[in-house]
Amino acid sequence: MIEAMRTRVLPDGFFPSASRAALALALGLGLVSPALAQRERPTIDITGYVIDAELDTATHHLSATATVTFTAPANVDVVNFGFHPALKITKITDESGKVLDGERTADGSIRITPSSSFTPRQPVHWTFVYDGTITGNEDGPIEGIKLAAIQEPISYLLYAAEWFPTSGYLTDRFTAEMHIRVPQGMRVFASGSTGKSHSVVLSDGKPGDEYDFKWTKPGFPGTIIAGRYVDAVSVGAGNVKVYTTIAHQAAANQLAQTATREFDFFTDQFGEPESERLNIVEIPDDTLPAAWAPELAGIPGSRIGDKSAVRLLANTIAHIWWGSQVSPHSLDDAWIVNGMCRYGELMYLEQESGSSALRAALTDVAASALAYDTIPLSSAGRLGPFTPEFQSMTFDKGAMIFHMLRWEVGDKVLPNIFKGVLSQYSDQSIRASDFEKVAEEVSQQQLLPFFSQWVDGTGAPKFTDKYSVYRLGNNKGFRTIGEVDQDLDLFRMPVDLRIETDGKTVNQKVEVVGTDTPYVVDTFGRPRRISVDPQDWVLKTTPDLQVRIAILKGQQLVAQGDLVGALAAYQKALQTNPQSSLASYRIGEVLFTQRNYQASVNSFRDSLRGDDEPAWTECWSHIAIGKIFDLTGQRDRAINEYRLAVQTNDNTQGCVNEGRLYLQKPYTAPAPSD
Repeated sequence: MIEAMRTRVLPDGFFPSASRAALALALGLGLVSPALAQRERPTIDITGYVIDAELDTATHHLSATATVTFTAPANVDVVNFGFHPALKITKITDESGKVLDGERTADGSIRITPSSSFTPRQPVHWTFVYDGTITGNEDGPIEGIKLAAIQEPISYLLYAAEWFPTSGYLTDRFTAEMHIRVPQGMRVFASGSTGKSHSVVLSDGKPGDEYDFKWTKPGFPGTIIAGRYVDAVSVGAGNVKVYTTIAHQAAANQLAQTATREFDFFTDQFGEPESERLNIVEIPDDTLPAAWAPELAGIPGSRIGDKSAVRLLANTIAHIWWGSQVSPHSLDDAWIVNGMCRYGELMYLEQESGSSALRAALTDVAASALAYDTIPLSSAGRLGPFTPEFQSMTFDKGAMIFHMLRWEVGDKVLPNIFKGVLSQYSDQSIRASDFEKVAEEVSQQQLLPFFSQWVDGTGAPKFTDKYSVYRLGNNKGFRTIGEVDQDLDLFRMPVDLRIETDGKTVNQKVEVVGTDTPYVVDTFGRPRRISVDPQDWVLKTTPDLQVRIAILKGQQLVAQGDLVGALAAYQKALQTNPQSSLASYRIGEVLFTQRNYQASVNSFRDSLRGDDEPAWTECWSHIAIGKIFDLTGQRDRAINEYRLAVQTNDNTQGCVNEGRLYLQKPYTAPAPSD
């Protein structure tokens, strides 16, 4: 737990890893290259690809031919495509066979000059011949994150890797016909699978297999996963299949059961998917935390047997509807699909573990939602989509919008809104205004104030309540006259009041409008306490949330390698709540990484003396202190700490298991990386 480079998913949703990949997981799954982030909305519209590719795992080599079909306005004199930096184009021709000139630009894209002017709405076909070596260690579209690698036993070419010429990442929908040749014995997975077509002889003269895929609905079928997998595992109807390597075969059945339940749950909530087929395929641990495409979900091998991966898997499967079946018109609209994948994950958590689990998870989602709430979601496209700001806003604030919409329209109406959107915009892109229109039609409510506040505005209310209680005559009880105050002048939304009395508790909805809203509540028993929004239906600012925001920013700074900045963020959290066990724990982690062992022990001791929130900090603080004692040659004291960890009986992320391990064998520092 204490090693900064190890990735563990903690119950509060925070991730301690210092890697960029872990940061990507903490913030969501929608990634895009810096080059793509710097480009304006593409002027061309790609409609389809035909790709023939061969993967040589012995030499890590890719050779491919891709025919791209697109349209462009007549006034376009150059065309830009995103393209993996390690790949080299040897020839580009148009449909007449004329060779076209192209060059790399400063942002990494390929700039190509057409041989003649385009005819508006007239499709053109350009053919690219290219090859290159992709080990995963060379520079890719996103610095520090492996999006493609041709290797044994698993090779992967993710859509985000730009392994074929791309434009309009996650916004420009396309069809794809792909023919993929691999060494004999490898299985290949992509969208529109038709199974292995036939045996072939590869370019090196060795036997191989060719797999053919054809996805005819506009979408994002650009991911290829190939590997040496054991036979599929499935349960129930068998439409969801799990493919793993032999190393993770034992956990495949449990994964298949979970994936099938999640797929069925989302089908019930969102409606029928584009395809009833879904392949869950193992991917290496050193790439993204998950990958998705039509009919395809990739999960790292280390997460296959991990119970905490249930939410990760749910988020990934939700992309089959939100991201694949419906996509954002522009990155300003990305909160719709990203937010729904995060909220879908939380909906499934509530289904499996109850409303208390949902509320606990929402606490951290709310912190992330407000961590970078400086511009409206409707302007998020101006941010780099790979940045923490974009990820935090679109995934987590987006999720909170759907949670609040549920409160606004009701539990029964919300699934009908989802189904209405997916039905009307299936295989299309969607704008925020389109979603709002469907939501109003289905709910029969005027939702302009709601979306204006949460999509076109920033900030969250900070509620305060002042009231007076009066006794009514003739034994009729009590009347409470009060006022809900908050600091957003344009705010308008129903808010729940909970009045706890000497008798039963009374709940009353109050339409909060503007900065001060009066209310009157009659109760039989004398009110003892009044709470505003006790069930956390509304995204709001609280002291506890400010602590969590500071800790979240600290973790993101750790992931970026800025330990000094991270310490400052954690100290800010500690100033807000000196009893925060989590803030002290995070400080201890950073100090351990810096080998400041005495200060690190002090912080872990402070964590143990703190508020014990979250509860796992107790067990892991003992583990951390034990490791420090082992590193400083105090084995007896280390053993005592490991015993205390085991005695907590809190095996969150394997804490008790780790304590037992180090009781048998002293902890040693990992070897330094090259």
